[in-house]
Parts: sequence; C-alpha cells; structure tokens
Amino acid sequence: MQENEWQMKTELCSFCLKSGILCQKCSAKVKAGEISDLDLKIARLLLNLEEKYPSLQNVCFYKAVDVEKTLAILVGHGDVPKLLGYGGKIVKTIGDETGKNVRVLEYGVDDRKFLEDLFVPFSILTINTIWLPDGTTETRVILKRKRGAQLPMDLKALKEIANKVRKMSLRVEIAD
Repeated sequence: MQENEWQMKTELCSFCLKSGILCQKCSAKVKAGEISDLDLKIARLLLNLEEKYPSLQNVCFYKAVDVEKTLAILVGHGDVPKLLGYGGKIVKTIGDETGKNVRVLEYGVDDRKFLEDLFVPFSILTINTIWLPDGTTETRVILKRKRGAQLPMDLKALKEIANKVRKMSLRVEIAD
C-alpha cells in the first residue's frame, strides 16, 4: 500500500495515478493481475475527486469489482462513511462517471459485516451455511425488508460480487 499522509492510499504510486504512465513497479502489478484496468480507472477518479472532497485524502482504496450494472468499491477499515458522505455526492459522481450503481464495501471485514454492507438498506435476519452433497457450501442470507424498501440493485449482481470478492456462493431470501 503506497502511503502519503495527505493523499488517498492505494496499491499504485501517486505519480502513476496522476501522470497516467505506469512505473516499472506498478506496471508489474498490472501484468501480474494484482491491479486491473478498472482499479486504475477508479483510483484515478478518486484521486481527482480528492480536491473537491477532502475526506477522500485518507481513504484506503483496495479494489473495484464490476458486475453488470453494479460497481463495488472496496476500501479500508472505517472508510465507507468517507465515500458515502457529502450527501452521497461522491458515490453519485462515481456512478455518473462509470454509468454504474455503486456499492461501497469495507475490505478485510468478517462475512457478516461484508454482507450487511452489500445488502444495505436491508437488515440481515439470519446467515447460515448450507452444506451441499458435492462438498461445496452456500451461504444462506435472509434479509428483512424495511418498510417500503426496495432492493437497490440487481440481486444477481450482488451475489456475483460476493462470489468475486469473497468466493462466497449466496442463496438470498427476503422476509417481509
């Protein structure tokens, strides 16, 4: 993680993000598949937004995952509110720039916290593991619908994000 006290933290060095030209070290990370073109794009976008939204200066950006019309952005511990702040303007700007619905998730948290962030504004009633005959497992999540709340995004896309980010196969049910 490259760090500068007054700048967003990321796997890329700030020179590469600002210039658009990758140094040897960052280029090797891209070639090795540690960093995707989407990660580069989102990191640059967040860096550009820093000036307008100073709270982004201390955000730690890990990864971006794109599934259909949904974009998940993984950030450091305690950084989710920094991206959701300013009345949602940061997330809206990212959504407008990418043409995607944006989900901000905390990196490195336990499964329950990850699922809670993934399914906001729904609350989770139950999470349990289902052992399948072939030896694999599924995580069963029962969501509680808040009055009038609609699922903000495509359930299929959210399940695929869970699979890409956590290798988690989900079975989702919604209780009224």
